[in-house]
Amino acid sequence: MEILAFNGSPRKEWNTATLLQKALEGAAAQGAKTKLIHLYDLNYKGCISCFACKEKGGKSYGRCVVRDDLKPIFKRIESADALIFGSPIYLGNITGEMQSFLERLVFPFLTYTDPPQSLFPKKIPVGFIYTMGLTQELMVEFGYQQRFAGTDRFLSRIFGPSKTLLSFDTYQFKDYSKVVATRFNPKEKLKRRREVFPQDCQRAFALGEEFAR
Repeated sequence: MEILAFNGSPRKEWNTATLLQKALEGAAAQGAKTKLIHLYDLNYKGCISCFACKEKGGKSYGRCVVRDDLKPIFKRIESADALIFGSPIYLGNITGEMQSFLERLVFPFLTYTDPPQSLFPKKIPVGFIYTMGLTQELMVEFGYQQRFAGTDRFLSRIFGPSKTLLSFDTYQFKDYSKVVATRFNPKEKLKRRREVFPQDCQRAFALGEEFAR
């Protein structure tokens, strides 16, 4: 069994990456092979709308024809037993790097039939970990759940049962005194980092365990 995780954050050792790593640790504790892939290390762009993946009888039907750093990643995904995605929230949405990755990953497997179907060869569990500087109350006020639900619908339609993990009010800077961020209370942020974020890590670990089982 292999479980793959994809970090849509440019940071390799901060909130999103930490939670993804904890999820993989949970999976490994159940005997799974794991791999964390940092999307910002790869050279690729979003969907170029060539529609080669939709051509009737085409050699690339159901597969992305573009040859770049995602080509071997997509091949590995087809043999994976679970997928976990992670992204911080930038301007109310996932990062551009993660969005481009999902365009390239999901669209080829999504048929233009009525009803739409999935060309992914099997059903596997998928998870999405979101981190954000907002509090849970502001997330609700800004309507982020609808955006998360939209991503969840696509992932579950293509791959299988989907689960979401949300981490709120994250500690964004190593030293708040060096940035202009007066809307935040550094002491409260640090307190939450020490008391609540470890609970988020435990939930991520449990998610990885569940997927491996």
